[in-house]
Amino acid sequence: MTDATPRRIRLDALAFGGDYNPDQWPEAVWHEDVRLMREAGVNLVSLPVFSWPQLETAPGVYEWAWLDRVIDVLWAGGIRIDLATATATPPAWLVRAHPEMLPWDADGRRLEFGSRQAYCPSSPVWREHVARMARAMAERYGQHPAVVLWHVSNEYGDHVARCWCPESAAHFRRWLQDRYGDLDGLNEAWGVNVWGQRYTAWEQVEPPRRATGPVNPTQLLDFERFGSDALLELFRIEVDVLREVTPELPVTTNFMSLFRELDYWRFAEHEDLVTDDAYPDPADPRAHVPAALNYGLMRSLKGGQPWLLLEQAASAVSWRDVNVPKAPGRMRIDSLQAVAHGSDGAMFFQWRQARYGQEKFHSAMLGHRGESSRTFRETAALGRELKRLAAVRGARVRSRVALVVDWDSWWATSATESLPSQRLGWLQQARDWHAALHALGHAVDTVRATGPFDRYDLVVVPNLYVTDDAQAAALEAYVAAGGTLAVGPFSGVVDRTEKVHPGGAPGPLRDLLGVEVDEPWPVPDGSAEQIELGGGRYDAPVWTEWIEARDDASVVAAFTTGVLDGRPAITRREHGSGRAWYLGAVTAPDGLVALMRRVLADAGLPARERTDPDLETVTRADEHTDYTFVLNHGARAVTVDVPDGATDLLGDGPVRAQLVVPPLGVAVLATPRGAEPPFITLSDTTE
Repeated sequence: MTDATPRRIRLDALAFGGDYNPDQWPEAVWHEDVRLMREAGVNLVSLPVFSWPQLETAPGVYEWAWLDRVIDVLWAGGIRIDLATATATPPAWLVRAHPEMLPWDADGRRLEFGSRQAYCPSSPVWREHVARMARAMAERYGQHPAVVLWHVSNEYGDHVARCWCPESAAHFRRWLQDRYGDLDGLNEAWGVNVWGQRYTAWEQVEPPRRATGPVNPTQLLDFERFGSDALLELFRIEVDVLREVTPELPVTTNFMSLFRELDYWRFAEHEDLVTDDAYPDPADPRAHVPAALNYGLMRSLKGGQPWLLLEQAASAVSWRDVNVPKAPGRMRIDSLQAVAHGSDGAMFFQWRQARYGQEKFHSAMLGHRGESSRTFRETAALGRELKRLAAVRGARVRSRVALVVDWDSWWATSATESLPSQRLGWLQQARDWHAALHALGHAVDTVRATGPFDRYDLVVVPNLYVTDDAQAAALEAYVAAGGTLAVGPFSGVVDRTEKVHPGGAPGPLRDLLGVEVDEPWPVPDGSAEQIELGGGRYDAPVWTEWIEARDDASVVAAFTTGVLDGRPAITRREHGSGRAWYLGAVTAPDGLVALMRRVLADAGLPARERTDPDLETVTRADEHTDYTFVLNHGARAVTVDVPDGATDLLGDGPVRAQLVVPPLGVAVLATPRGAEPPFITLSDTTE
């Protein structure tokens, strides 16, 4: 069951540190590590994430002494521990004793030991040993004063998010029986009369392996749901053990930002602290924009509570085709961006750079050159700055805009070939809508399609392909009570069993939006239609729709080219005290900015007259103070207008009416808490 009062991590400062792998180094290095950690201001480390084989060298044969000494050395140095259960990957002896626990891919090939996550999430053998190891760790270390947080497994689903082995097939059938009751329920849900797929015995049902042609889309969607649930079950096995043995300690597992394979709404219900691993690409000058959306999700998963950036890179990573290092200052602004968006600290992978293995070229706080490494100097400087920002710990981000994140719609629009176009991606739609709001000056929370929405003046739904009556009712109630809603194309199309709603899209949203979609009209590759909005013309290069607008819906914009020339493209309908917008196209970024500017005005919200994608502002607040982070991600200085009486916590004190933020610069402006968060705009003096 979920915990209504999450346990808090016992730290009296912003968390600063990283993954620590002492078993990769001689014991003499441990004392040097602690000395350098103290010098850098480290107060928290994660360990021993991948150390099961070193802790249990054979079945039931434990070697605790080395970890005992490591923990005592860290504690003596005043460093607290995010203690991993060491269940991130199985030891070789377990795999060789039980090869049936290895995962299979969709082609029926068993994946071998030699990397990590070499397990089937459904394997009863794996689940039994995971529970046993978690209990052993909890009983040995759960009362140690250095341990302030449990770190369950590691990055669930990173390498094995789905398994197609016989054990997974049996688990999938049990999951389907729980969902649909009997075969009649399954056959009805899956619409098996198409292409002759009726099942007469449960043993006939298999996971959607490679097939002769397109696979039943409902089967695909259910397998995505099942795969996420199977890993959630695995997570909960350890959580239950830890809460039984150490009920006072908080529990987390590290998420991977907006990650398709796992429904993080459901995972977050069963942990105390949301943590995230974030690796924006230094080669992408706009990587901070999708990062802001990722962080909006992290802080929203538990209703706006602070979260923790548990992993990031000090410089280059090791898995991209080209692993570009972070330029001087980039690591600092990346870290402070996460703090701006609600993280109560900045952690790294990892503390000391490895000399061997798959991650020897992955950067670390302490690089191969030790104290002389650039990364050590920069992370130590960051540690000092985080101490200056202690006041923001526990403060919450103030956002008036939320974006709906729905994993069913994400899975359903990406798992099947049977769609009008493969170019309409849920994630890209979400990122594009967020980017427009980001450019106009807003930090954006995320929210489920059922809400709650009452904290927000504007809710945007880039895509809600799978829509049920409960979601439609929640959105309708929000608008009726005075909210502003904007819904994107290909929404309200199917129910939870992938059946098209009677009358077609937008299904249960039809009355709220005041439109009917007669037919989707995707745009061929290399082409673009156009929309006229407010005197401007904007490309629609991916998707358009033939819309029929009701008399009580206003046509805000129309298509100006192609078969749909003159037909509605964007509509607006008043409902109760609010209003609902519908966009029947995928527009280019400038078109989305133009649209969102009008939608924000309709919601009574400000928007920057001049936009700069490098400028980001986010406000965290406690009961008395607004802390507004002003981040310049670009290569040239920007000048912004600031509120009266602002003091820069990273500067030299009070700030006048204007503030020049240098390239990769950050200011944190403290002002008395206002009725609304400060809205920072570019000064007219900025070129």
